[in-house]
Order: sequence, then structure tokens, then C-alpha cells
Amino acid sequence: MTSPQPAVGTDAATPLRLGTRRSTLALAQSGLVAEQVRRATGLPVELVGISTHGDVSREHLAQIGGTGVFVSALRDALLAGEIDLAVHSLKDLPTAPHPGLTMAAVPRREDPRDALVTGDGRDFEQLLRAARPVRVGTGAPRRMAQLNAWARTHGAQLETVPIRGNIETRIGYVRSGEIDAIVLAAAGLNRVGRIDEAAELIAPDTVLPAPGQGALAVECASGNAHLTAQLAELDDPYTRAAVTAERTLLAALEAGCSAPVGALADLPASGQDATEMRLRGVVGTTDGASLVQLSTTGPVPASAAEIVSQSERLGRELADEMLAKGAAGLMGERAL
Repeated sequence: MTSPQPAVGTDAATPLRLGTRRSTLALAQSGLVAEQVRRATGLPVELVGISTHGDVSREHLAQIGGTGVFVSALRDALLAGEIDLAVHSLKDLPTAPHPGLTMAAVPRREDPRDALVTGDGRDFEQLLRAARPVRVGTGAPRRMAQLNAWARTHGAQLETVPIRGNIETRIGYVRSGEIDAIVLAAAGLNRVGRIDEAAELIAPDTVLPAPGQGALAVECASGNAHLTAQLAELDDPYTRAAVTAERTLLAALEAGCSAPVGALADLPASGQDATEMRLRGVVGTTDGASLVQLSTTGPVPASAAEIVSQSERLGRELADEMLAKGAAGLMGERAL
């Protein structure tokens, strides 16, 4: 493999090359990060659009390797020196470290919840009062498991429909009447300015989000110490602590990033004192017939290094408890 080339941007006339997927959402969130990078480095930033296998394939994610297929082309470009840094949706990033690359920053998290978009503005409970089965589109086994479990508990008729595509495509399925509703990440709708189209923000008590949902990861070559130090200014310690706990849980369960696993670590927003973190996790079969859902809490130390260490411990502890309750038999796939 080609060794990472030194990043450009050694003077103000040479822009840093920020790699991003080409979707509307990816470009929007990369643009937000680009502005933060400009302020941190004093350098211009150029967005470099890169197509990934996940963007061009029409197969279901589980068939092509899960959501990790969205990051491989960006990482290849980083290692080849074609770009200087890359922005990923953290929920798409495999939990194992990648040789030669470092997660230099995890900026402050957006809303981690899922959002429901319906054709007529009805919320989830109103939708499920219909006399016929309600068709809800989602490409995530995690959402299918929890939505179907909720419907079973409340005696509602629900059919989850596997769909793929960008935000525009998915909302189009609802507007055309092909399905009754879709579930999307609220963070994505916020970043593209379409959150007002959500009929409801789904409470985590009903559907736990994907580990890392709503957060972004900024990656660069681990050998570029100068850029790594500059990008560290974008890092939000509370967000990093929360997503570290969630991703440690995912890794300890040996589940792939498209497995039916939900997780959310609750911490105060940045700038507030955090003394305790609550971590919730869920694993379930996609039909909702079987769920393992548990939570744990732990103190949050003052130093950033200890926060990460404590987050990892909480994630491993909760994973052990969930595995003891039978979580391994509900996932259906190994780590990516």
C-alpha cells in the first residue's frame, strides 16, 4: 500500500483537500466541517467529492458489507495522499482502527434521534391507529427490530419496508404514496434544512439510535502530526465520550455497523459539567419478536483521557450484560 503523503496546505495559497461523499447530505455536513477547519488552520479548504461503493450499489447494505462500504474509498484516497482529511458519518465508521489513519476530531454532535416523515403529518401513534397495516420504510435492521417490537407491544399493524437511497429519494417514496412513512436520522434532516418535514422526533425510549448517530468523524493520516494537532481543536470531549461508549458496546458485541444494534450514551451538552453517563443498548431480531435492552451508568472523571477510558469500560460492561441475556443470537452478523 502506498504510504500517506504529507498533507498540503503549508501556506495560505494551498488549500487543504477535504474528501467527502457526493450526496447532498454528505456535502452539507462536510461544508460545516470545512468552515471549522478553516478557522482552526487558517487555510482554505477544498471539498473533493468521492464516489463510494455504497453510493453506487443498489444492493441492500447487508449484502455489500454494511455501512462501512461508505468509508472505504475515502480512506483509500487518504492513504494515497489524494486528500488531506475526510469527513464521515460516525455511525458508518467501522469500530476497528484503520492502520495509517487517525480519528483526529469528533465535532459536537447533532440531535442523535430518529425522525418520522409521513405523508399527512401524523405521528407514530396516530399512524398506527389505521385499520390496515402501515408501511414504514427504513434500510436499518436496528429500526426494523425496534419499530416492530413497539407495534407488537401496542397491538398495532406495521410492515417495515427495506429501502435505500438519499434523503430526497426516501422522502419521495412517502410523497408518492408508495409507503406511509419513513424513518431517517434527525441529524441528516437538520443538516440539509428539512427537519420541518418530520412529523415526529422519535423518543429514544421507543427507538434507540445507531451507535454514533448524529456525530461526525474527521480522519487524517496518522503520520501528519501537525494537521492532527490542528484538527484536534474541532474535537468535543463530551461527544467523543458518548460515542466512544456506544461504539465500544458495538465492538464488544462483535456486531457489524449494520447489525440491529442501537445505543445511546446520555451526557450533558458541551459546556456543562458532566458527572454521570448513562448508556443504553438494544439488540433485536428484525421482526421485533425478541429484544435484549439494558442500560448502565457510571461516573465521568474530569480529565479527557479518563473520560474516554470510563466510556470504554461502560461499553464493555453493558455488552457483557447483554451477551449474558442472549444478545449474540439476535444479531446475525460479525464485525466488519
